[in-house]
Amino acid sequence: MESIKRIYKTGNGPSSSHTMGPQKAALNFRENNLDADAFRVTLYGSLAATGKGHMTDVAIINALSPLPVEIIWKPETVLKFHPNGMYFEAFKDGKFGSDWTIFSVGGGDLANEEGHVKKESIYLLNTMSEILDYCRQSGKTFWEYVEDIEGKAIWDFLGDIWETMQAAIRRGLETEGLLPGGLSLQRKASSYYTKGKSYRESLANRASIYSYALATSEENAGGGVIVTAPTCGSSGVLPGVLFHLKKKHDFSDSKVIKALATAALIGNIVKKNASVSGAVVGCQGEVGVACAMAAGAATQLFGGSITQIEYAAEMGLEHHLGLTCDPVCGLVQIPCIERNAFAAVRALDACTFAMLSDGSHLVGFDKVVKTMNETGHDLPSLYRETALGGLAKYIK
Repeated sequence: MESIKRIYKTGNGPSSSHTMGPQKAALNFRENNLDADAFRVTLYGSLAATGKGHMTDVAIINALSPLPVEIIWKPETVLKFHPNGMYFEAFKDGKFGSDWTIFSVGGGDLANEEGHVKKESIYLLNTMSEILDYCRQSGKTFWEYVEDIEGKAIWDFLGDIWETMQAAIRRGLETEGLLPGGLSLQRKASSYYTKGKSYRESLANRASIYSYALATSEENAGGGVIVTAPTCGSSGVLPGVLFHLKKKHDFSDSKVIKALATAALIGNIVKKNASVSGAVVGCQGEVGVACAMAAGAATQLFGGSITQIEYAAEMGLEHHLGLTCDPVCGLVQIPCIERNAFAAVRALDACTFAMLSDGSHLVGFDKVVKTMNETGHDLPSLYRETALGGLAKYIK
């Protein structure tokens, strides 16, 4: 597996695969074609189908600015390697210079047909079962295993990530008004946070979790700076849970950062053995994985054993199996924003369920990851981030 730094990326929303990835690809192509005076970019499959709602063209044009860029949309053509295909062409004085085919594979990462670009595997253990065995034999926790592999410098990185997550929530709680995109969708985080203060404790807790998850998700939908966890579309779940636990239970930033390490390890396992791309496996790979990450992180904060942490993560993912990705108008708004809020609460439910148990259970995390991968590939393309099926079909 790669470094957990590949799970947490800071950037502008609304989509890691449709905004961050294409922007990175455009910057790379420009760097390799400094003498070009014009570009043409062809978008295929899911990138073309929902690219305008995800501001794919804007991200590419801005990255190649001020040179002229022609964008060609081919949603009906899906390249074999991945649904999010891009074909870049560079021109000089009207003559063809060079080209590049690249794919945005989720979480802001790029890949060619031979594998990931600049891929560097540093974890020798790639499954939850292997990592659990190592931790049992060594007596170490998940976060200690991360430190063993990544080094102590990982804590400075995660500290910056946590600060960015909190900043996004604070901005989201303060910002009101319509989200861009044409759906006339009002931001809810601020009002939910305010209304929740007047409720009794149990409802107030739930309202605060909703508001924190909504705050980040709405910032993402508005193109604000957020952290992929594991994607832009699912960026509200983990910060929402951790922010709530810090405020409600007075957990220190140090403990939260260690929980972030465990959450990233969980996400990394899924990314290695399946996918976190909605275009490949549907929303189960985005919000489902985010829920698993948050459930595991919360369980660690409450003193859960490594087995209980694994159980919570397993439930967080298992109960999102089959979740489709059907963004209305190709925007990361409906049903994406509400899904983040509900998944945050579900993560804490999984944490509670696991903490009440001794951690023993029949279905292991690795089996759920394998099932999610198979289920995702069995989903028709209508339900994998093309905005052609589900809610996107009936709400225009």
